Amino acid sequence: MTYAHRLGTCEVTVLRADGTPAAGCPVTVEQVRHAFGFGNIGFDLIALANGEDRAPDGVFGGASAEHGAHLAALWLDLFDTATLPFYWAGYEPVRGTPDTARLQRAARWFVERGVRVKGHPLVWHTLTPPWLSAVPDDEVEEVLRARVTREVGDFAGLVDQWDAINEVVILPVFTAEENAVTRLAQRLGRVEMVRLAFSSARAADPTARLVLNDFDLGPDYERLVEECLAAGIAIDAIGLQTHMHQGYRGEDQVLAIVDRFARFGLPLQLTETTLLSGDLMPAHIVDLNDYQVPSWPSTPAGEARQADEVVRHYRSLVGHPAVESITYWGLTDEGSWLGAPAGLVRADGTPKAAYDALHGLVRGEWWMAPTSMRTDEAGRLVVRGYAGDYRLTVPHGPTADLAVTAAGSSATLTL
Repeated sequence: MTYAHRLGTCEVTVLRADGTPAAGCPVTVEQVRHAFGFGNIGFDLIALANGEDRAPDGVFGGASAEHGAHLAALWLDLFDTATLPFYWAGYEPVRGTPDTARLQRAARWFVERGVRVKGHPLVWHTLTPPWLSAVPDDEVEEVLRARVTREVGDFAGLVDQWDAINEVVILPVFTAEENAVTRLAQRLGRVEMVRLAFSSARAADPTARLVLNDFDLGPDYERLVEECLAAGIAIDAIGLQTHMHQGYRGEDQVLAIVDRFARFGLPLQLTETTLLSGDLMPAHIVDLNDYQVPSWPSTPAGEARQADEVVRHYRSLVGHPAVESITYWGLTDEGSWLGAPAGLVRADGTPKAAYDALHGLVRGEWWMAPTSMRTDEAGRLVVRGYAGDYRLTVPHGPTADLAVTAAGSSATLTL
């Protein structure tokens, strides 16, 4: 498999203080971050970022401070894009008291460590706060717009992309629970719900990237994208969920899905990926939420299978030029969605084979370790590697941050 479309160059010129070329100058070049987004949820690290021993009851946050520090080291050694939870019910359980400061500290913690941050989700029919049900239907749209505007505005400069609206295909026909967002969607329709989310978020932070996200990867979702684009809604990326609790779909099936959505010419984000390291969910289950078991352990055979499937899944998607990011949905089995053994790390904090295998790709095969180079007679050198952020260091001298891009770039370092 070729990854040529992921590679790039940067021509660097090193100059002396008087502006003359620094010929034969030794430098060290190291990669800092991929341009491609290798992501995971950051839920487990919120408590650590807030200096809490444990998260308060009923909110996301993570384990003890000691365990959180261990997980943070594993997280930061592999991933570069964090998704933080903005589920409305937990974020604002009492109207007018959002969990803003706590999530801001978490977002800032990631940004300070060179991590891109994404918020999930701004609009969703599930996990709406109980108080919203008491809001008159003719006021729900205004309340929802205010919610989107507040969150995007409060996190401008920290959260640079959002799942602006989640699972729109099912939104107006959702029947599992009564909620005000579905009632609004029944009145406005799918496209206008997307417009509501995107226009409100865009006005609050014009620089933020806005994603349309869904688990329905069939013709209905394709039709929704078509209708939104025809209606003039500017979608920055299309989100494709791939929770594979019933088994890996295989490269052919996943890439066929990607190819269908790539026709829109928009970047694709694999927003919610899971692969199990234990028994698989039975194939007859339609709604994954319906499957409840008292214990769902990871197994040695399952861990070997998960490692193989993670490598195959990532290799195939990184090899596709339309895909810009993959977010794995959970670092650890502790607190994983549905209690499934979907994490790359066991509940006790020890890495599974899948963690090591993915690390071998992201921070091994697709990564430039610190490399010694030397400028030519004109003080130039060319950095070649996977597109992303790099750092150039002169021994006992300055450093320069540079971007390696597929189109090629340039940078200058003055001694």
